[in-house]
Amino acid sequence: MAVADHRWARIERYIADERLPAARIALESLVAEQPVHVQGRMLLSSVLLAQGKLREAAAQALAAASHLPADAETICTVAHCLFRIGETLATRDCLRHPGIAVSRDAPALAKLAHVHQLIGQHDEGLALMDRARALGLDEPEFHYFRALQLQFLGRLDETAAELRTALAMRPGFGRAALTLARLQRQRDESLLRHIQVHAAEASPDNEDGDAFEFARFKALDDLRRTDEAWTALVRGNDLMRVRVGHDGATESRHFERVRAICSAAFLRETATPRDGPVPIFILGMPRSGTTLLERLLGNHPQVASPGELPDFPRQLRYVADTHGMGVLDDSLLDRAAGADHALLARRYLEQTQWRAQGRSYYIDKLPANWMLAGFIHKALPHAVILHMRRSAMEVCYSNYKALFGASHTYSYRLDELAAHYQGYRATMDHWRQAMPGVVLDVSYETLVDDPEATLRRVLAHCGLPYDARCVDPAGNSNPVSTLSSAQVREPIHRRALSEWRRYQAQLSPLAQALGDG
Repeated sequence: MAVADHRWARIERYIADERLPAARIALESLVAEQPVHVQGRMLLSSVLLAQGKLREAAAQALAAASHLPADAETICTVAHCLFRIGETLATRDCLRHPGIAVSRDAPALAKLAHVHQLIGQHDEGLALMDRARALGLDEPEFHYFRALQLQFLGRLDETAAELRTALAMRPGFGRAALTLARLQRQRDESLLRHIQVHAAEASPDNEDGDAFEFARFKALDDLRRTDEAWTALVRGNDLMRVRVGHDGATESRHFERVRAICSAAFLRETATPRDGPVPIFILGMPRSGTTLLERLLGNHPQVASPGELPDFPRQLRYVADTHGMGVLDDSLLDRAAGADHALLARRYLEQTQWRAQGRSYYIDKLPANWMLAGFIHKALPHAVILHMRRSAMEVCYSNYKALFGASHTYSYRLDELAAHYQGYRATMDHWRQAMPGVVLDVSYETLVDDPEATLRRVLAHCGLPYDARCVDPAGNSNPVSTLSSAQVREPIHRRALSEWRRYQAQLSPLAQALGDG
């Protein structure tokens, strides 16, 4: 519905001047008069988030979702907001809006495809991308994101073709070059030559230049030109460290606060178990083998494997009523101990149990949940918690060469990587002491060497019978949306064991800092 230009301009002026209380009052007045004003409700939701009022912001976004117009761009805006604040079911409902089926807005359809991807609906996401392509969308970014969707679905030849199209259209597209380098081992210098010629054309406004260095490392490492590879890897990490920064002192303090809050006494009182499918949490350091374990367990006929779910940290924020993008921050930790953990359990299960698709168990494989294992057990004492362990040097080296963007800022300097790992190790030690027998440690090395014995132990911990199909990751056809999406479609192998030893001399400071020298 229309709003007088002067009234809307005044609201925008309040926001531009950071007069959020005034903007909130004006927007509340507007939506009280015009309850179906979607744009007003979404702007009010943003203002409330900026004020730290997550629950009120969610209520406004949900109200907006109940009055969506048949406009794909608006539907996408609301759906993406709902996903970010933990309203997964409402996000899914938005994506069923009939206006999407008749839309001819190709850019909006591509954005909606990304929302499908975020909630794990990869076939639906690709279908919208294909509609956008049929409507004429033909841009490098579109081809890149379509390539990622194809990769998640295991269609790797098509992935490579899309990435080459993106690079032909924009030779300085470093993220496309890196994804192409990761698809398979580089056996000639063709991609390396492209990197050497076009790296200088990368945009300084995003990660493309940094990605070219990681792609250069991957190509040189595959060709066993290790001295040149290490130089490229250090340069790429240094560039990313400048771009994203890292506050190690604050991170360490957060880990200490988590351990202090989640004492053994705190964890003895848990919420009441609820009926329905049981979540299996797989957690651990990134690149520790969590995806491999998920793929193996997901072959069991009683287990669904929907992938990495952001729901638990987002529902913890909901019950604490504090907005934030990271897993931990001071505002969350100030409120987490006194949060309603029964409400947390109810909210989490409501937003996730649909993913079980009729099975008795479903996997929540978000590695960073290792920071929240105590809160998981307190809210969901019936849930299974599996911790994937990998040797310190292997997992840290794998993090250092990963390029996580801004999501794991500790990974771009060896000293900060070591400090993060020490915090992780101390926190996992705390969980074992504070809630003995709750977390099952699963060794990556043992899983690779003896998958049957390891999976028998894992399935017994879950309360599931052994099934021989579980030992073959290639037998799982489900989408995979992690860095391991190409590798985990192969049979189990030992190639990733001790890769770091090619750079043992260069990594000696890391080994000393970890105490594994």
